[in-house]
Amino acid sequence: MKKIREILEQQTNGICYNSYKYCADDELRIPTINYEESQNFTLLKNRYGETDTSLNQTKDVSKKAKLLNNSEPLIRYFLDGSRRTYKVDDIEINKRIFPIMAGQIGVACCQRKSPHHFKCQELEHNMVISLPTEANPEVRNADLFFNNLKDKINSTDRVKKSQVKFSNVLSYSSRENNESKELKYEHLGIAAIQDEMVDGEKKIVSNLMAKNLLNEDNYLLKDGSLQYKPMKTGEYKELSKIKNNYRWVIGVSKLFNPEFSKDRNGKSNAAALAKLPLYHRTPAYMFQHDRDKWAYLGDYKYSVWYLRIRDSKHTESPFSGIVKIEKILITDNECEYGLESDLIDVISANIINERNPVCYGKDSRWANHLYPVYLTELFLKSKYLSDNHFLNLF
Repeated sequence: MKKIREILEQQTNGICYNSYKYCADDELRIPTINYEESQNFTLLKNRYGETDTSLNQTKDVSKKAKLLNNSEPLIRYFLDGSRRTYKVDDIEINKRIFPIMAGQIGVACCQRKSPHHFKCQELEHNMVISLPTEANPEVRNADLFFNNLKDKINSTDRVKKSQVKFSNVLSYSSRENNESKELKYEHLGIAAIQDEMVDGEKKIVSNLMAKNLLNEDNYLLKDGSLQYKPMKTGEYKELSKIKNNYRWVIGVSKLFNPEFSKDRNGKSNAAALAKLPLYHRTPAYMFQHDRDKWAYLGDYKYSVWYLRIRDSKHTESPFSGIVKIEKILITDNECEYGLESDLIDVISANIINERNPVCYGKDSRWANHLYPVYLTELFLKSKYLSDNHFLNLF
């Protein structure tokens, strides 16, 4: 009975070491490879993320939330993506040793038709393997090589008996390790898996738009930031092709670095953010990606603001209970003047109305959680194989 490691040795002309297998999310100190915070997105000084240019202090939106409490909610769809990564072996190729990384990737979108009717609208659950580019002995035809390798892995008895399949064999470049000595090969392999997950998120948003499910009365809330970094691979790597898909999408981050919060003059806003009153929002700020590094992405701007949904006296820290909200600016008018302030108030009010019930005691991030997002996250993680089951495939 052939094992996956034997297939890898034969196809890559490498030698597997039968190293200790473990879940990398638990064992490794993973660098910041998430997409919620990035210093490559900078504040546009003296530019407003909203049309009300006179707003220079926090704004209470509790009255708006109460007014909208008995009306149809603006947010109908909730999107969450996650990945679980593993180191499954080491492989020697051309007298160099690389880790073999693998992962389970999940992206789910749930729809709320009514307060009592919450269902899955879209689901992506994939298993992947991440190898160094050196694993391809042919150098050329990399896509063909890794696709054929995936088919051979799926044909092994152990994989077939488990009634699962690997959807992709990804590659990471060791050249990036030479450019940044702080990064390890394990981190590069994980980053490739992360990019695959992000591509799945973009795919689901595209599917919803193609089905005309998103509009001005039916918004999608994505768990996490919309400030995507450029990607080298993936069907949706070119942001210019997907920008319009995000017309009715908002990103809500539970975890954010308060030092990235700036006022309109570019000065730290962290202290003021810690004192943000309950149900108040900050003015909206306009951000843009680093045009020196990513000029080829085009003119991408974001409106970003913060909202407190829990009283700080009931939370662990002054920043617990605050969420960071983002929306991509789509039209020329939005890019010039920001979002309509009334729309920002409506979005903020709807998010306040999503704060209950809470998942207190079930998740340490309860103060920043929105319950429909929490349910989507629970549903998604229920689809994962156990760590032991996954590792035993190898």
